[in-house]
Amino acid sequence: MANSTMVTEFILLGSPDGWNMSFLYFTVFPLTYLVTLLGNLLIITVTTADHNLHTPMYFFLRNLSILDMCFISITVPNACVNSITGNRAISVAGCATQIFLVIFCAGVELLFLSIMAWDRYVAICQPLQYPIIMNPQLCVRMTLASLLSGLVYAGVHTGNTFRLSFCHSNVVHQFFCDVPSLLKLSCSDITSNMVLLLVSTIIIVGGSFGIIILSYIHIFSTVLKVPNKAPGKAFSTCTPHILVVSIFLSSGTGVYMRPSASSDTLQDMLLSAFYTMVPPFLNPFIYSLRNKQVNEAVWRVLGRELFSRK
Repeated sequence: MANSTMVTEFILLGSPDGWNMSFLYFTVFPLTYLVTLLGNLLIITVTTADHNLHTPMYFFLRNLSILDMCFISITVPNACVNSITGNRAISVAGCATQIFLVIFCAGVELLFLSIMAWDRYVAICQPLQYPIIMNPQLCVRMTLASLLSGLVYAGVHTGNTFRLSFCHSNVVHQFFCDVPSLLKLSCSDITSNMVLLLVSTIIIVGGSFGIIILSYIHIFSTVLKVPNKAPGKAFSTCTPHILVVSIFLSSGTGVYMRPSASSDTLQDMLLSAFYTMVPPFLNPFIYSLRNKQVNEAVWRVLGRELFSRK
């Protein structure tokens, strides 16, 4: 602590030593970002314009699409610009803002996915009570509660990170600011930070994953018990959902829970890319664009638009 100096900015490491990742920043990242924006924007437009999709399920899908556009916009554009300009410096305030927004979006994304799984459970397992349980007021309240929880969750972790002193280096071994990378640079005692990460992961991540898995277990068991329901359709719909959630949770948990001593820079970057980019990229395809109702709504909206121009 005696030799510590005040850090005024951080340097985001674009590539691990010995690796040239220009291909990712010039092709994979921009293409993924563009497809993600277009896919989610299409979902937002269709679910807003088509009154047949004004249901709780599509209300949450629209919210998820808005969130995903924000989530991927926090990290990818900045990483691409940094690679093009060669300027990888980020101020302490900018780094804190990026950490806050990433944690906020990741936390709310997890809560939205949990709510959507529970919504499907109610729709399939309690269809007669679905309109009563999933009323508009409850949907809005759950959305606001998720956003507020995300703000508190992000605020606690961001504040707990930036109370530390940073003296080992100002080079962040990541393409964006995140908590694990900054903890490696700290010369303060990070025990409380690691305990907070562990406890919050067990409660938030474990709880959400439990809700999602239990919801799908009940869905599968209900579908298998009813002869006139098609189990293949339920499995083909729910399995990709579980796959995306598993990618999101496993990669995110891998980044935040791995011991610093055994951490590998390249692996950390790849895992971070997975949990910040893959779910926003895949969600439009898995949750909506494979959905018959959404596809029909797309053509209805396009048809009205073309007809209005004639």
